Amino acid sequence: MRIHYFNRQSLDLLLIMFFYPVRNVLSRRLCVFKTSQCRIILALQHTKRQCSTSSSEDLDKVRTLLQLCVDRYFVLSGQTNTEQFQLGISCSYGPLGMELRRNLLDQWWHSVTRSTAQVFGINTLSSSKDTATGGRGQLRIVETENVKRLLEQQELSKEQLIQNIQSLIQRSTSLRTNFLQGALEQFVPSLELVNRKLPFGLAETGLCFQPSDGSAEVTQTSLVWFCSPRTSSQWLDHWTRHRLKWWRKFALSPSDFSSREVPEEEREEAASRGVRIIYSFPWGQEPLETLWSRGNTELLQTHKGVRSKLQCRDSRKSVPHVVSVTGNMDRGVLAFLSNSLQHLKKEDSKQKLLQRKVLKLHPVLAPVKVALDIGRGATVELRQVCEGLLQEFMEAKISAWPGYLETLPMSMEQLNAKYDEMGVLFTVVISENTLESGLVQVRSRDTTIKETKHISEIKNFLSRYISAADNS
Repeated sequence: MRIHYFNRQSLDLLLIMFFYPVRNVLSRRLCVFKTSQCRIILALQHTKRQCSTSSSEDLDKVRTLLQLCVDRYFVLSGQTNTEQFQLGISCSYGPLGMELRRNLLDQWWHSVTRSTAQVFGINTLSSSKDTATGGRGQLRIVETENVKRLLEQQELSKEQLIQNIQSLIQRSTSLRTNFLQGALEQFVPSLELVNRKLPFGLAETGLCFQPSDGSAEVTQTSLVWFCSPRTSSQWLDHWTRHRLKWWRKFALSPSDFSSREVPEEEREEAASRGVRIIYSFPWGQEPLETLWSRGNTELLQTHKGVRSKLQCRDSRKSVPHVVSVTGNMDRGVLAFLSNSLQHLKKEDSKQKLLQRKVLKLHPVLAPVKVALDIGRGATVELRQVCEGLLQEFMEAKISAWPGYLETLPMSMEQLNAKYDEMGVLFTVVISENTLESGLVQVRSRDTTIKETKHISEIKNFLSRYISAADNS
C-alpha cells in the first residue's frame, strides 16, 4: 500500500513529479490523502522506538515477551504482525489477546462512565462523505485507478489537473483519525439531554486510522469532557489523576506508569495544556493516554453561526471548554503484558535450577481465570465432571480453559508452566478422589500453592476472588 499525505502547497510539487515517467507507473492500489501534511510512507518505520541503544538485558526481555505472546495465543505469528503489536497499533490478535483487549476496554468504559455522573456513550461513523468540516484533520481514501486516469489526460494543464484532483479528493470518503470531531458534533443534542447543565462527557471506543503510526488502525478510547471555562484546568488535573490511578490499579509494578506535562512546542494547536500518561517499556517510554485542555475554538468551528445553542445554564451563559482524553488500548495491552511478565527461578524435583516465566496479569484483566485438567483415573467419568464444572463457569461468566481436552500428553509440571505463561489464575485438577469425595486440587498461579477444595465451592471461590481484586 502506498500512502501519500499532502497539503495544497505541496500539490504543485507532487504534480510535477507525476508529469515525468512516474505518472505512468502507478499500480492499482489504494491511496489515502490527508490535507494537513505532506509525506510519503513506504514502509513501517519505528526508528525512534528501536531497542538498538538498550542493554542486551532489555533486548532479551523484548524478545522473550514477543515470543511468549505468540506462543501463548495473544498475537498471531509473523514478523510484520509482531512489529505492529510492538508499535502499539492494531494487529492480528489471538484468542487470549482478544480477550485481554476486551477486558481492558470493558474496565476503561466502566471507570469512565461510572466514576463520574453525566458521562454518556456515543457511537460515530468510522467513515463519511460529509464535507461539512472541510476535511480538517481528516484522511481521505481515493482509488489509485481514479488518480491514474486523471494523470493520463495529457491534454489537461497543470492548473486543470490540480483542480480535478482537489475535486476528486473532496468527493472521496473520509476516515476518522480520532473521536473528537464526532463528540463535538453531538454536543448540541447531548446538551438538551442534561438540561443544558455542565459538566458532562461523551465517551466512545473503537478503531481509528493513524497515519503517524504507519497508516494503520488503532484501538482508541475517547472521553470528551465539556465544562465551564473557569474550571477547565481543574478538570484536566482531575482526569489526569483519575486516569493514572486507573492504569496503576491493574499494574504489577505501578511505578512504571507515570504522567508528564506536554512541552509547549509539542502541544496541539487548539490546546493550552496537555498531559501524557506514559509507560516505561524496555525500549523507552511510550504514551498510553493523552489529555488536552482545548478551550472552545473547535466547538465553535463545528457549530458555526449557532453560538446561542452552545451556551449552558451557568451565571455567565458561556460556551463550554473541552477537555479531551484519548487512549491507545493496543499499546495498553502491550504495556500490561510487559508489566506483568516475571522471570522466577525455582528448583525442580531433582534440585535442578529452572527459570519460570509467569504472566501475572491482574485477575480482572486475565483472559483465562481457571484451567480444568484431569489426573489419573477413569477418563470418561472425569471428563464428564469437567464438562459440568465448565458449564457452571460459563453460566457465572468465568472464562475457563478446557485443558482436559488436550490430546498431547504433558506432565503436571509442563501444564503449570504453560498456564503460568498464559496468565491463568488457577488450575483445577479433577481426579479419582473427586469421584469418591468431591474434592479437587486447586493451584494458584501467584503462589504456586496447591489446596484441596470441595468441587461445590470452586465457582463461588473464583467469583469472590475476582470481585475482591476488582474492588481493591
